[in-house]
Amino acid sequence: MFRKVLIANRGEIALRVIRACRELKISTVAVFSTADRDSLHVRLADESVCIGQPAPVQSYNYIARIISAAEVAGADAIHPGYGFLSENAHFAEVCASCGFTFIGPTADMIRAMGDKATARRTMGGAGLPVVPGSEGVIADVDEAASLARGIGFPVIVKAAAGGGGRGMRVAWDEKQLRAGFGIARAEAGAAFSNDAVYLEKYIASPRHIEFQLFGDSHGNLVHLGERECSVQRSHQKLIEEAPSPLLSAEQRGRIGALAVRGAAAIGYLNAGTMEFLFDQDGSFYFMEMNTRIQVEHPVTEEVTGLDLVKEQIQVAAGERLSLSQDEVEWRGHAIECRINAEDHEHGFRPSPGAVTYFYKPGGPGIRMDSHVYAGYTVPPHYDSMIGKLIARGTDRPEALRRMEIALEETIVEGIRTTIPFHLLALRDPAFRRGELDTHFVERLLKTEGRPVGAAAPAS
Repeated sequence: MFRKVLIANRGEIALRVIRACRELKISTVAVFSTADRDSLHVRLADESVCIGQPAPVQSYNYIARIISAAEVAGADAIHPGYGFLSENAHFAEVCASCGFTFIGPTADMIRAMGDKATARRTMGGAGLPVVPGSEGVIADVDEAASLARGIGFPVIVKAAAGGGGRGMRVAWDEKQLRAGFGIARAEAGAAFSNDAVYLEKYIASPRHIEFQLFGDSHGNLVHLGERECSVQRSHQKLIEEAPSPLLSAEQRGRIGALAVRGAAAIGYLNAGTMEFLFDQDGSFYFMEMNTRIQVEHPVTEEVTGLDLVKEQIQVAAGERLSLSQDEVEWRGHAIECRINAEDHEHGFRPSPGAVTYFYKPGGPGIRMDSHVYAGYTVPPHYDSMIGKLIARGTDRPEALRRMEIALEETIVEGIRTTIPFHLLALRDPAFRRGELDTHFVERLLKTEGRPVGAAAPAS
């Protein structure tokens, strides 16, 4: 087992890793920007190292500084969390070349799934259904138009190296495709330093459901069930739950086995998530694979009883998975609401600033993962999430009621948060019935006369 782990992240995920390491009796090293000097992860880690100014490019995304911090502190492993460098293949390579274990998949696995066009081909070859589209990247707009005429409109142009909704344009006809193709490439180039794009058939009202996967270095690979992630805004998830209200136990087993087959095609190691789009007619398609722990991993923990971050660390240290596929059990229902420092009444406008009062709810089945405290200042430089509220019940109705009560009990003063939005969503009749798709938020806010707003930074 590792002696000391450096956490190349901030916020609640840094605290989550610190807690897992403490259970495993591993020392921790926090890195922080000057904006995070007073953050809880700095206070609770065994050691801390300042790595630069607030801008991520000068701190949390600055590979050389993170490696230097690990060397100075004498760490033997690095946990990337989610966001920042967690899916950066070069970072994983640098960690390995400098003698640090990267707590995640290998650089080759990250690279294989990081290029979305390559991932489509790989998963299609493994027998997973993929959305009709290009075999690889599109050379120019004429090629895109020709392919779109063949598969039929609407289509969507996507960044090959993308994520978080950037570098994407939906086209309902050829005129829109020609107008949006160049914009998508420009966005992709600006966001990912790679302007390659590919084309897919656009599924108008899909559900977004993902399967949690875990593999070890001994050839074991399991799925831990699915999470419903359809409640999202501009491709940013807001509410997640496990299991999905849509899938039966038979579907869970069948689609989970497909996800395992796809991950096995690249010998996948550590935590990962296979993402699927489900059409209204019951068909489903592979969308992408996230090669990291997800923000919404707590709902899977709540229904399986597993600690996924501890599992990550143990697998990275060469240990076997703690259970086989036959031993995975799902009990009850769990829901997570991402509490963001945003004002949903004004297009989810960011609301950074000082938190003057903060009260976390409690009670049976309630969990709050947060790095916020009274007196903490939410900086404007990073993702706006200030906490994740998770409610578990014996079934979905109980989990929903517990979540509603917990949201009502949560007090955050000094800034605006998305708590009022979550209460609005949970009380919506369609949500209560489990009738969800990725346009749920747009419809809900349109009914309320509120703007949807632009996408927040991806994590």
